[in-house]
Amino acid sequence: MANEGKEPLLKKYYYENCPGCKVEQLKEMHTGLPIKELVSIWIVVLGTALPISSLFPFLYFMIRDFHIAKREEDIGYYAGYVGSSFMLGRALTSVFWGIVADRYGRKPVIIIGTSTVVVFNTLFGLSINFWMAICTRFLLGSFNGLLGPIKAYASELFREEHQALGLSTVSTAWGIGLIIGPALGGFLAQPAEKYPSIFSRDFVFGRFPYFLPCLCISLFALIVTIASCWLPETLHMHHKSRDNSCEALESACYESNAKEIKQDIEGREPISKESLIKNWPLMSSIIVYCVFSLHDMAYTEIFSLWAVSPRKYGGLSYTTENVGEVLSISGFGLLVFQLSLFPLVEKIIGPIMISRFAGVVSIPLLTSYHYIAMLSGFSLSLALNCASVMKNVLFVSIVTGLFILQNNAVDQHQRGAANGISMTLQSLFKAVGPAGGGVLFSWAQARQYAAFLPGDQMIFFILNVIVAIGVLMTFKPFLVQRTNRNR
Repeated sequence: MANEGKEPLLKKYYYENCPGCKVEQLKEMHTGLPIKELVSIWIVVLGTALPISSLFPFLYFMIRDFHIAKREEDIGYYAGYVGSSFMLGRALTSVFWGIVADRYGRKPVIIIGTSTVVVFNTLFGLSINFWMAICTRFLLGSFNGLLGPIKAYASELFREEHQALGLSTVSTAWGIGLIIGPALGGFLAQPAEKYPSIFSRDFVFGRFPYFLPCLCISLFALIVTIASCWLPETLHMHHKSRDNSCEALESACYESNAKEIKQDIEGREPISKESLIKNWPLMSSIIVYCVFSLHDMAYTEIFSLWAVSPRKYGGLSYTTENVGEVLSISGFGLLVFQLSLFPLVEKIIGPIMISRFAGVVSIPLLTSYHYIAMLSGFSLSLALNCASVMKNVLFVSIVTGLFILQNNAVDQHQRGAANGISMTLQSLFKAVGPAGGGVLFSWAQARQYAAFLPGDQMIFFILNVIVAIGVLMTFKPFLVQRTNRNR
């Protein structure tokens, strides 16, 4: 036939000096499982997530040692400010870092974010007063703006069939960081008291009892920062690679014509011309994400308080080491599920259904926590570990599904800004979580003998109400999925 041996009418053109085009070429040539890229993203996200909640196990004692609270009952009040300062800083700068990632690339924002952990997390461990702790946590949140860009980066680094796995890696590493971080804080804080045969009270870890967990996390972040220098950039920078040659002019015209033909075939204008705020597929997924984020932050705060509180108040009378063990097991179970089963489940039922299903299952699971507290010994340990693993698996599945929806709702050059908006709103909701969770926990413990939902039953009931609201918001017409998108 006459058309045999001819190239397709529309073929991809790659600019010679564009880093994004180089990544696209590599994606076409590499068809196997991208192990190296998955490991790279996993390590970067983990190094950034570890310091976020690592302070919760020892924050009470840190505030006590600052002697700023006049009464013991006021310690939680001041601890709430320190816990919220990180999220406040992140909320104020997330959009800015998203715009920077869209303009200058994902890689610079990643390197700045990881190096920020090295500096300000170390200084937080060396805090000598309340205001130093507040400032270092605020600055850590302000400059640590890579979670939004790293989600865009993950959606661009992998072939389409591996994007669910890539975004799953982001949420898995983030979830594990939020679990392992508190575990490290619980095991390594106050080392001179816990391990006097190894650490002297006169040494630096004796004079700064909360420095060791921060130092370990900062050293890991330093290694991640150095390794990030070899990450490929995925942002297309065609404006920097064009020259005045006839070839460049011809290719630019060809690409423009091809885009116009594609738009005519699809019968629509590209969504990237629209305002992000008016992009309802994006904004609806972000709002649902914020609701579940509020729930998760409140749950994280409440779980630790509930586990260490006395039995007479419905708690488990656990030590910080016991809580660390539970969180470590949860992190391992989460890693296994997300890397093995999640991509398959997401491919079968889609991101909306997996978020909806995980939310529905979370409701009876949270209800069971009150009855788990009635157990003891091995049965308590087994039930609590199973429930904790399931809870974290379900939440990260919800988040991953919403990550996919958010990145599918915009084109590449808007993904950084879109994820910046997502991080801003999410951080505002998460800033409310610790304070709200602490207030809820104190109020519930004061009503142990109430006629309606006494004690911890009220805690988990309110958490379930938040989950139920989130599940309802995953249905139409509220949550809308964009089916076609430009890369």
